Amino acid sequence: MPQAVRSPVHAHAPAAGDDPIVQVRGVSKTYADVEALRNIDLDFARGKLTTLLGPSGCGKTTLLKIIAGLIPANAGEVRVNGRVVTGPGPERAFVFQDFALMPWATVMRNVAFGLELRGVNQAERRRVAMQYIEKVGLTGFEDKYPHELSGGMRQRVGIARAFAVNADVLLLDEPFSAVDEQNRRKFQEDLLRLIAIEKKTFIFVTHSIEEAVYVSDRIVLLSPRPGRISQVIDPNIDRSATPDDIRRAPAYLDTVEEIWDGLRQYAD
Repeated sequence: MPQAVRSPVHAHAPAAGDDPIVQVRGVSKTYADVEALRNIDLDFARGKLTTLLGPSGCGKTTLLKIIAGLIPANAGEVRVNGRVVTGPGPERAFVFQDFALMPWATVMRNVAFGLELRGVNQAERRRVAMQYIEKVGLTGFEDKYPHELSGGMRQRVGIARAFAVNADVLLLDEPFSAVDEQNRRKFQEDLLRLIAIEKKTFIFVTHSIEEAVYVSDRIVLLSPRPGRISQVIDPNIDRSATPDDIRRAPAYLDTVEEIWDGLRQYAD
């Protein structure tokens, strides 16, 4: 029976491969008198999906925003493709939990907005945006406005916008938290399909153990505040199986249970 590979915490949490695209070294973050992260060392493998998982307040989103260049660390550094992160950059795209769409712009304009900022001509913007609108299942909605869409559809727009700019690294902050369970499962399957096609690097934040095990190549467990790496797990999941078979597989169920055992002590 295949088992997940567990890595104990140590000075540098190992990467799944020898070519990390994102390197986090000695990163700490404090807000006023609250220590959010302490001395995080972590590599993110190129072309893989790594999930940050842990109890509320452990610094998952803080670490994601530091990697994105949206907020600075108080100590340490982040490198992407070998370059030190000093702010947002074209090699990274962020999918926000609250969609962060422009309410006055159509789906087409929202998806194409990053390309517009880069000076891409209108015809090419529309071509690329339409390609990703189709890939996320929103064909026919390109002229709709955000208020005309469901929460799940708005999140698909955010994901399409992130893909459209052709960033190397996509950072997703609980992208499916606002949708019901049926749509959540469908979105997870769609995400895995897009990952297989696009060959991008994904860093994913979720509170769902089941979601983390289902979508991830690697799971990084963070301890409660101040967030530190407590364990790294590589789920040994047969991605060629059907979604239902994956969720019934002993390796999947055992990994979910082990993670829950590790996090149970932090539950309120």
